[in-house]
Amino acid sequence: MADALVIERYYAILDSGRIDDAVALLDESIEFAIVLPGTVRRGYSRADMLDYLRGRPPVDRRHVLLRTSSAGDVQFAYGSVVENDVKTTGYFLAAMHLDSDGTIDAYEVSFDTEFSILTKDLAHGKRD
Repeated sequence: MADALVIERYYAILDSGRIDDAVALLDESIEFAIVLPGTVRRGYSRADMLDYLRGRPPVDRRHVLLRTSSAGDVQFAYGSVVENDVKTTGYFLAAMHLDSDGTIDAYEVSFDTEFSILTKDLAHGKRD
């Protein structure tokens, strides 16, 4: 995974359960917005993100990245969230800004339980 985008590494580390290692990719003064159905969680530090991640319900959750890209110092990911390796609970669109040291200093993600920008077949890894 040496050539992986930072956003890909972040989600892989997070999904492995190593929350502290994932948060280590963040700048100390990261600003973030996590848009969930009915709420927005904002934070202004690595500690705020750690509090958010540790406060999530304990479930077997995995981010399946369906599309990734980068443009200069910004990286993007689109994917689904799968629980217990069987149930897709929704779809997310994320963007991260990297500072000159390559750490994440801004992060925004939105999550929806129903809407997918890809067709259902593509969202589940199938191709025509």
